[in-house]
Amino acid sequence: MLTGQYNVFTFLSVFVCMKILSSSSSLPQKATTPSLLFCIVMDLIGYASFAIPLFGEVLDLAWAPISAMIFYRTFGGWKGAFGGMFNFVEEILPGLDFIPTFTITWVWKNYFSRKGADKEAKLQRI
Repeated sequence: MLTGQYNVFTFLSVFVCMKILSSSSSLPQKATTPSLLFCIVMDLIGYASFAIPLFGEVLDLAWAPISAMIFYRTFGGWKGAFGGMFNFVEEILPGLDFIPTFTITWVWKNYFSRKGADKEAKLQRI
């Protein structure tokens, strides 16, 4: 029963944190693109728990909500909110820390934004 209560508590805490962050007036309204180096460093911090067996998973309990909030503030908008929740689940569940969430999002955001810009440029030429 403790596991079920823990899951409800963690998801509620992420929801409350996202709500607080979204109501903050200091948040940028537009989503920004962080540097690739920043994203790699954030993923490496998430990987660090693999270095300490068992104790690392306990560290993930503290790192998961922090990482989710950083993800949300970094990428912003609905992508940041969805990615932050995915990042939280990825960090909180044992064994999933190998997924480079920040870096994947950086590549996805840069690839699709360039692809969309290229399409718009071609349409304007016509």
